[in-house]
Parts: sequence; C-alpha cells; structure tokens
Amino acid sequence: MDEEIAEWQADITRQLLHHIHAPLTGAQYIRGILPVPPPAEAITFITGTKTARTPHRVLGYEIPLRTDSGRPRTSGDMTGILRTLYTGTHIFSSSLVSTVMGMTVIRVDPSTLTLNAPSADDNALRILRAIVEPWTEEQPDPRLRGFLFLAQDRLRLYLDTEGAPGVIGADVRPSGAITALVAALPSLIAEKERITVDSSDPHCSHLVDLTDW
Repeated sequence: MDEEIAEWQADITRQLLHHIHAPLTGAQYIRGILPVPPPAEAITFITGTKTARTPHRVLGYEIPLRTDSGRPRTSGDMTGILRTLYTGTHIFSSSLVSTVMGMTVIRVDPSTLTLNAPSADDNALRILRAIVEPWTEEQPDPRLRGFLFLAQDRLRLYLDTEGAPGVIGADVRPSGAITALVAALPSLIAEKERITVDSSDPHCSHLVDLTDW
C-alpha cells in the first residue's frame, strides 16, 4: 500500500511540475508539492505568487489521494480542486488548519467543493503528455516524490530510491552546476557523511545537503 501511495505522489508531482511556471489561476503558482507520510493517503500542495519562497508568503492544501469511492485522484482532479479553492470564499474549521515547517496548511475535504471543469488547454495538455510521456510500470531511481522552494536559491527535493528506506530530502541550488548535480544525484544521496536530519520536516526521514554543488 505504501508503494502505491508513493507511485501516486510521484505521478502527480511529475504531471504538475509545469505549474512552477504556469499559474494555477490568477497569480497563484505551485511553490511545492509535499509527500504526506504514511499512513495518511494524501499530498500537500504549497501555493503562492511566483516569487514566494518563505513560509509566511505561501499556503498549503493537503488533499486526499483517493475519492470517497476509493478511486485514485488524477493530476487533473488535483488541479480542479486547487483552482476551486482559489475561487470565491471558503471557510475552514480551525481543526482543519495546522502549521507545517512554518507554513499554514489546510486539510481539504473535496466532497464539500463544487469543482471547476478542466479547461480546453488542460485537456490539450493531457493529450500531448499521453503521447510524449506514455505510462510505464518502470519507475525512475531515484524517484521524485515532491519538492519545495525554501529560498531564492534553495530547492528541496523529496526522493526515494531502492537503495534506502523512506523519503530522502536533498537541498540543491538551482543556480549551481545542474547537469553535474543531476548526473551525480544517485550516488550523492547515498553518501553517509552528507546525511543529516531536519526535525522540522516530517516529509523526509533524512536530509542531504547538496548546496555546495
């Protein structure tokens, strides 16, 4: 079951990466996607303006990965939920609001929302992606489960790999040697001397600092 959840988180993350550049709606972009740890079956989207990089400037929405009937939610479902949340006024009980890593996160019940329908561009993207990125059972290793912009030049990657249990957090510099970093990433995240723990981040079991690359 944990592997199934991991696959869903990775798939949704991959399919919604373009929203770090393309707005979800208005001036709202995805600033992070966090793999909620088990036993929860959920994923958290961190949203904000394009320049938002700090906790007080973003807002998180934790969304269940399954519908009430048990069907897995698609990336299109998630986009529709997020857009609906930014349409009109929504009031949330204080019991649904928490603070994670200094960010306000709201636990969403999609069954209470009237969702926006996919746009023509959404459907066009779905067609194009299905052609150029056909579904396959083969998973990349390491596999991207999520990410989070932490600062102007600091990005946290959430990865898993067959060589280690749990989710690995890897902090990188977008302005660094990207080609070399990506090529060396599988070996770098396995170097024990780099491993630390960020007790404030529940989304990874340990952290690797690669900002010197």
